[in-house]
Amino acid sequence: MKVGTKSLLFGVHQFIWHPFTVLLGWIEIYGLPNWKELVCIFIHDWGYWGCSNMDGVGEGSDHPFLAARLAYKYLDGGVGWMARDNSYSALCLYHSRGTAKGYKAEPSKLCWADKLSIKYDPWFFYLLRATLSGEIKEYRKRADEFGEIKYDKTNIEWYWWSHDRMIRKAYNHDTTPPYEGH
Repeated sequence: MKVGTKSLLFGVHQFIWHPFTVLLGWIEIYGLPNWKELVCIFIHDWGYWGCSNMDGVGEGSDHPFLAARLAYKYLDGGVGWMARDNSYSALCLYHSRGTAKGYKAEPSKLCWADKLSIKYDPWFFYLLRATLSGEIKEYRKRADEFGEIKYDKTNIEWYWWSHDRMIRKAYNHDTTPPYEGH
């Protein structure tokens, strides 16, 4: 089973728990979502299904496109073009800072709620899921490669570094993609 599928089934992006924590982040920042925003919150990471990595080009980094296509067809009515300003497809597509940067767009509101979700995820439960799915290896390796935090640190040290960083990015609306700037 590929790491993206494991992430959705029992990992960091678990298809019930992660959307719930994103919803809590959304409520903290924006208040209650409308029903279409709620759908986007629950489907935004479905594109990880079948991916052999979480951030790689052509796989994990393209995960927002599935939710964007679904939102375009069922929430935007399939008119105009996908991911136009203020569309639900854009809400899904641009929840990724890397995708938003690639399209010269601002990250969507969903991006910040997604980053803030770690605030509502108990450290031991997050680390358990990240370890069981194997995705923690990729996250830690990339952080080390970009000189952010050494791979020889413990998982808990990496977690608290990541936790603090993601919350800071959410509150500051820091648009730099992962591992580009602090």
